[in-house]
Amino acid sequence: VLIRGGAALETAGGIDTVVFDKTGTLTAGRPEITGLRPVDGVSGEQLLRQAAAVERGSEHPVGITIVSRADAAGLDVPEASDFEAVTGRGVRATVEGRSVLVGSRAWLLGQGIDLLALEEATAVDERVRSTVYVATDGRAAGAIDIADPVKPTAQDAIEELQSAGLQVHLLSGDSEAVVRAVGETLGIEHVEAGVLPGDKAARVAALQDAGRSVAMVGDGINDAPALAQADVGIAIGTGTDVAMEASDITLVGGDPRLVGSAVRASRGTLRVIRENLGWAFGYNVLLIPVAMGVLYPFFGIRLDPILAAAAMAFSSVSVVLNSLRLRRMSVLPGDRKHW
Repeated sequence: VLIRGGAALETAGGIDTVVFDKTGTLTAGRPEITGLRPVDGVSGEQLLRQAAAVERGSEHPVGITIVSRADAAGLDVPEASDFEAVTGRGVRATVEGRSVLVGSRAWLLGQGIDLLALEEATAVDERVRSTVYVATDGRAAGAIDIADPVKPTAQDAIEELQSAGLQVHLLSGDSEAVVRAVGETLGIEHVEAGVLPGDKAARVAALQDAGRSVAMVGDGINDAPALAQADVGIAIGTGTDVAMEASDITLVGGDPRLVGSAVRASRGTLRVIRENLGWAFGYNVLLIPVAMGVLYPFFGIRLDPILAAAAMAFSSVSVVLNSLRLRRMSVLPGDRKHW
């Protein structure tokens, strides 16, 4: 857990809400293609070849998966031109003189593409996978089914935060069915799907306006505005450099349980700071009046300068010894003993 500075360490201890992105944060971020569904007259290889040509210019995990699958199949992927990424929706480019769109259902429908035949097949098992649609020259070319498994440690991470009294939210640009399925699997009550990158920052701001202290956890370029908006931005270290630059805390290993570790470290440190202040002020409040002779008229008690110096030294020693207790505090992922 890398913490950018003292302010981030202090703020993390006071959060009461944690907002998670889905892809690459609670899921593995390494999607796998589970099926190719070309329309009549288009082969699976043609569908994959066209999609890969467009996705060569994309840094999104889904795009990288499509390109990797095409390379593994030994396909001759052509060069694309006029590449354009539409944030949170998809990508478009010109491939061999033809306009190719690769993206979400909502985006392609908005471009006037008829997806009726493909949607009927998608509805069968939409809860266990996402679907990317491909269109060529204004007509549907097919769909690519992609699954992104939940990280094995994600459920433990969510349970730990909830048991510590934190409210957990899940925001994703993915389809309603897929995001709801992930939320149900992990036990997250507050789930919102189809959220565009710019809207994630707005959702975080809305929680802040409602009086919540919010930590945002994400890994991609799309999450950067929300990471910057949150009281504490927490970036998954396996994500993009932009996300890490916009964050206050970086989880190097990518384990979502490290969110709990960061909050525990903050709360433990703040607790020790308060105890240290108590010790320091306690000594001064008790012994300064005695050194001034307040007790002398009544009891004849004076504070010898040597004893005063010893008491002051012991005050410093006690603060240091109390701080060293932090060495015994575990911030290992999933260790709930030190909340």
